[in-house]
Amino acid sequence: MSTTISPVGQTTSSSSASAAGAAANAAADPAAAQDRFLKLLVAQLNNQDPMNPLDNAQMTSQIAQINTVTGIQQLNDTVNKFAGQLAVQQLVQGSSLVGHQVLVEGDTLAVDAKSGQATGGFDLAASAASVTVQVLDASGKQIGAVDLGALPAGRHGFAWDASSYQGSSAPRFQVVASNGSTAVSATPLATQQVSAVSMSNGALQLQLSDGSSVAQSAVKAVQ
Repeated sequence: MSTTISPVGQTTSSSSASAAGAAANAAADPAAAQDRFLKLLVAQLNNQDPMNPLDNAQMTSQIAQINTVTGIQQLNDTVNKFAGQLAVQQLVQGSSLVGHQVLVEGDTLAVDAKSGQATGGFDLAASAASVTVQVLDASGKQIGAVDLGALPAGRHGFAWDASSYQGSSAPRFQVVASNGSTAVSATPLATQQVSAVSMSNGALQLQLSDGSSVAQSAVKAVQ
């Protein structure tokens, strides 16, 4: 007795390929893809060749595939929603900084119009036997100095009498620190007022009174 290959076998193969395609497209529309997959799976079971039934391992693999892709898409949607909510929360919290003074990397002195005092700060990488702050005008010419003597490593502040300063822009400064002939590194810090906050690529940005913008992570201290 001869055995013939019936069209049912061909339908089974086509259904299997279509079911795999439905799983591959699940990320585009998870609900619709899952519905198509289930319909194709039912059709595959109804039209399978009795002499060559659908392999249980293959069917389980297809179900796991569609569930995995759908689950990943749902997880991505949840994470995106959470990220959006977190960004809004950060913006609301960041708004509390508006009007406050913050310490950021920079060499601009903050001049108090009432007292005439210009203040700044710096981070000293190591202890130094001699530390001097040189005050500069817009052209880089030295117009004053503050001798701070010996200082340990860490953060330090200083003040300079700017009551006689006539420049149109804020004075700047640089720190010269050393141990004898060995220079000690110092990072200048400027005091700026926060005028506004915004979000950029998921990170909170602070707009400062001098027109510049820095990330919240760049703030060394809030005063």
